[in-house]
Amino acid sequence: MARRRWRWPSSRCAEVRRGLMLACALSALAFPAAGQSDLSAIVAAASGADVVILGEVHDNPGHHARQADVLDGIGPSAIVFEMVSAEEAQRITPDIAAEAQALADLLDWANSGWPDFSYYAPLFAYGAEVPVYGALIGREAAQGAFAQGAAAVFAGDAARFGLTEALPDAEQAAREAEQMAAHCDALPPDILPGFVEAQRLRDAALAAAALAALDAHGGPVAVITGNGHARRDWGVPALIARAAPEVSVFSLGQFEAEPEGDVPFDLWALSGPVDRPDPCAAFR
Repeated sequence: MARRRWRWPSSRCAEVRRGLMLACALSALAFPAAGQSDLSAIVAAASGADVVILGEVHDNPGHHARQADVLDGIGPSAIVFEMVSAEEAQRITPDIAAEAQALADLLDWANSGWPDFSYYAPLFAYGAEVPVYGALIGREAAQGAFAQGAAAVFAGDAARFGLTEALPDAEQAAREAEQMAAHCDALPPDILPGFVEAQRLRDAALAAAALAALDAHGGPVAVITGNGHARRDWGVPALIARAAPEVSVFSLGQFEAEPEGDVPFDLWALSGPVDRPDPCAAFR
């Protein structure tokens, strides 16, 4: 049988799959973390940090409700979203942020591939009070990282975020295994390094946006992103620690079932699972 040619995925199913798989694909590099935390514990831990990274499974409304509760508790100075580009964020005025439908239309959310805007509307509503930053990496940039490496396409100081350096062998192998699991074991092994580079690019973009917001507005800066970017061992917190070691970071992971062993977040929490179609169907 002829080998099917790989096509760059056009949907967010891999992002959703990555969040679901994280609990059972933990790296040996993971940091110890406490058990499930309630809202008061999360807010207390986050309140002393310069940057507060709130992970999610993208299509879980319970995760977004908890993110909104944490934002209420910490009173962020600015918010960084994985879901919008820097250019889109610049167009989010306080008046537009206060009108959910107007904002959804501005962002062309219905055609973005992200889950229902109602999940994110309460988070974007904070843009009526504080600045919104975007860190979305577009398809062209992601493909550039895939082909040439993250350092070649990063719009900033690549060395500052470690993009000019090869990953340690163990971390590279663990990241490739996670990418394979996140893409339903459907990727040809020889393209896994490209997916790791695209993920490194996204991590760096989020870290750079968070630091820019912190420099401009002080803390705490909140970051709304998927669990894969929120992990402390090699996600956004690790890149911030490298680029600006004086900056304190809190990271929350959110799951749909209790993870086994140590998890690479400061704290973690659960929300009920979503009844969703098989995220691997698109890969068959």
